[in-house]
Amino acid sequence: MQEPAARYGGYKSFDYLTPHTDYKVFELAPQLGRVPEHDLGLSDSQRERVGRLLREHAAISLHEHPKILPADVSELRDYNRTGRNAFGFEGLARSGLTAVFDNFMNGTGCVTSEHAWKWDDVIYDIGLRFADVAKQDYVVVATTLDEIFAAKRDGRLALVAGLEAATMIENELDRIDILYGFGVRQMGIAYSQANMLGSGLSEERDGGLTHFGRRAVDRMNKLGIAIDISHSGDQTSLDVIEASRVPVFITHAGSRTVWDTPRMKPDDVIRACAERGGVIGIEAAPHTTLSAKHPHHSIESVMDHFTHCVELVGIDHVAFGPDTNFGDHVGLHDSFVGHLAIGRAHGAVDHPRVPYVSGLENPAECFSNIVGWLVQHDYSDDEIAKVIGGNIIRVLREVW
Repeated sequence: MQEPAARYGGYKSFDYLTPHTDYKVFELAPQLGRVPEHDLGLSDSQRERVGRLLREHAAISLHEHPKILPADVSELRDYNRTGRNAFGFEGLARSGLTAVFDNFMNGTGCVTSEHAWKWDDVIYDIGLRFADVAKQDYVVVATTLDEIFAAKRDGRLALVAGLEAATMIENELDRIDILYGFGVRQMGIAYSQANMLGSGLSEERDGGLTHFGRRAVDRMNKLGIAIDISHSGDQTSLDVIEASRVPVFITHAGSRTVWDTPRMKPDDVIRACAERGGVIGIEAAPHTTLSAKHPHHSIESVMDHFTHCVELVGIDHVAFGPDTNFGDHVGLHDSFVGHLAIGRAHGAVDHPRVPYVSGLENPAECFSNIVGWLVQHDYSDDEIAKVIGGNIIRVLREVW
């Protein structure tokens, strides 16, 4: 784990408010030390190289939820209903990251409804997070590449606002413009269940991108919102790739060839994404990117998907979107299994359950361990620079 960023001044979420008076207080999970650190067995020189690579190059996580969960995950619904999720400023200050695509509560947002993806819930979520960020000077909201580069130069962390689905726009195309105005720069098409735009990956029949969905893709292209197809069905994903005038992201997934569940992408979708210039970010949320070689989910399982995708489409089209948070991610899945359609999405493949993904448990450790693994496996500096951020920057130059 990296030393804390020099620009981080110790701010904690909602320090500008009075606890218990202005907001409901929950005991939160620790940002650091919740689980044992993963030992990659690096030499001193390898560790020095990891630090240098993170200092010299932009490291961008294409998909995270860097909030802090309650220590007692059974309180998660009550916590989310307040609309206030504490942000992991301290943990991120040790991450070595340049920028993080923050996807907020998304499918677990239940401020006004039990079923998430409501317009008001999304606005609460974004607005309260941005108010918190505005009261400190380490994390900055970024809406352009220049702002990401400036954050790197200034020793800050850039937050890019992302949403995993466009479900909350319903049939209102102009809501995409409103979200853009609020700072959103990346958005998914559907989250597991179908919506007005297309089918999610948990549907038995995928009708593909709808007419309204094509109009939404066109509007996102015109505005400069990066499109994500991670949770979209296979046909919908292919339709989006074809309809978009610019490359699209698979921000957080893996290969179905490596682990055969609907949550993973088939190789033809990964190829089609890459052929149009897009990038796949490799996922690490619990019990997703497993492999036959490493069925106990760990960094080794995740990197099996990475190496397969590099062999499939080349190193210019692969990045990382670990999809982690601070706290019990397995407990989060258990709490929202119905909302997130986890059973159908993850399939019925039998595998060992783990309490956490060793080596990629939270945003504080992910990229130092990813870079450490790449160093250990003799990837060049140029190759590492591409997969930890350079490939994402290339796509954003076209999209934004």
